[in-house]
Amino acid sequence: MTNSMKRLADRLVRTPRRLWAVSFVIFFALGAAWSVSTPIGASPDEHAHFIRAAAVARGQIDGREVMVPHVVGGIEGDFAETGVQLPRWYQDLKDVNACYVFNPEKPASCAPALGHSQETTQVTTAAGRYNPAYYLAVGWPSLVVPGVPGLYLMRLMSALICAALVASAVLSAAEWRRRSVPLLAVVVSATPMALFMFGVVNPSGPEIAAGILVWSTVLPVLMAPDPRLLTRRLARLGIGAVVLINIRPLGVIWFAAALAAGLLLQERSALRAVLRRRSAWLWGLCTVAAVAGALLWQRAHPDNSVIKVQGTLTPLLAARRTFDNSLVYFKQMVGFFGWLDAAPPAATVLVWCAVVVMLVLLALCFARVRDAVALLGATAGLVVIPVAAQAAQSDLGMVWQGRYLLPFGVGLPLMAAAVCAKRSPRVGVPWRRLVTLSAFSLAVVNAAAFVWALRRNAVGERGPLLLSPAKWAPPGGWPAWVGLYTLAALLLAALVVALSKDRETLPGAVPAEEGDAPDGSGRGTGTHRRGPQAIPADA
Repeated sequence: MTNSMKRLADRLVRTPRRLWAVSFVIFFALGAAWSVSTPIGASPDEHAHFIRAAAVARGQIDGREVMVPHVVGGIEGDFAETGVQLPRWYQDLKDVNACYVFNPEKPASCAPALGHSQETTQVTTAAGRYNPAYYLAVGWPSLVVPGVPGLYLMRLMSALICAALVASAVLSAAEWRRRSVPLLAVVVSATPMALFMFGVVNPSGPEIAAGILVWSTVLPVLMAPDPRLLTRRLARLGIGAVVLINIRPLGVIWFAAALAAGLLLQERSALRAVLRRRSAWLWGLCTVAAVAGALLWQRAHPDNSVIKVQGTLTPLLAARRTFDNSLVYFKQMVGFFGWLDAAPPAATVLVWCAVVVMLVLLALCFARVRDAVALLGATAGLVVIPVAAQAAQSDLGMVWQGRYLLPFGVGLPLMAAAVCAKRSPRVGVPWRRLVTLSAFSLAVVNAAAFVWALRRNAVGERGPLLLSPAKWAPPGGWPAWVGLYTLAALLLAALVVALSKDRETLPGAVPAEEGDAPDGSGRGTGTHRRGPQAIPADA
């Protein structure tokens, strides 16, 4: 039975296309489960993104600015929103969750049904300043299927885009000669919070997915150069960069951070080999154009909101409060669903953080000076970046959330895995057993997080764990989606285990070892051959 399963797994992932397809199906299943199992209105700011997507699909790229009074976190303000012309029922999206949001003990069954009026009226959205590309990609189902079914289809389109990006990251991780730990790192970077954002209409989803792709690809391009793989790697990196940069204004910073880390960790002559490729210049021009377009769009669409924050919230006080909340933001990066009112089980946070810490500590054991600087710098960035960002935005109130940092935060486990794959000796650490235990542990607590979030919406935070009798249930019933999500999480772990063997060379080819320079001189990391293996000289 075990041998049959191994043979089946080998056939499924034997070629890059098959591996991409299998990975895509798994990640799409995970995202789609969140899409259908999350009530309309139960994800952060989704009403604004629904309206923006529907408007862009109807050709309304811009709209006139409308100042709308809001009270957020007890702070009053006049928010600069964009007025668009849509069917009147879109206006109902703003209040559909009013009876249960921020009240975790109350299930979503109290939410009123959305209206059906097709009369066109002005509807405002706070997402009108965002680049329209993502909204065009997810908004078109609203033209084909009206009402709530169209909203679910928009979510599924977002899940599909994110699944395609992360499946490409799996390909990049699988191209390492010693690929088990990089593959595990991709699973770690796709936290339950990331998967939740994949499944709803919110640019945070593709921003995180593109961040995973950029980090997963820039590291092997510069740390494990292989002339045969360079063109396809550059294509993935270029696609990820264009998506990341054009999603949100911070995308330029996240891409710059990933590129800087890759350059710090690069092997000798790796950058020179990249610059010799025509495709590198092509994708470089695309990236520069994306940066220019993003900056021009941002300049043309400033935020004119006026937030009436108390004068006592100085930049220094905002920075101090943000620093004190660092552990809260770490927890939110792992998973804190809904409008930050649906907590995961403690085991999810503990196991996820434990695997990340394990990867970082192992990497530091094998790291050289530059590797250690990059790892410690990324670790410090998880604390420093929110502090600096919140201090700079103290006039807006305490607005930072953990998910905002995920496009950068995913780089820490991915960098740690890259260092382990490149620097660690092949003996002394039972890598396959470590990867297997970690992957399946993550699968179990990932499924638990999904159940906990579904429980909050179905029966309330203090309702029965078995979700029965469910006061609110997703289309198709909750058992089907719990089963699908659990199966997909386990299949993802099984995929990592199935690929835990070192990548085989192509018939008749002698690839550059990850310790070799791109020119084959073997001067990249100071490794020397001993039989069929390359043993690091400093091991």
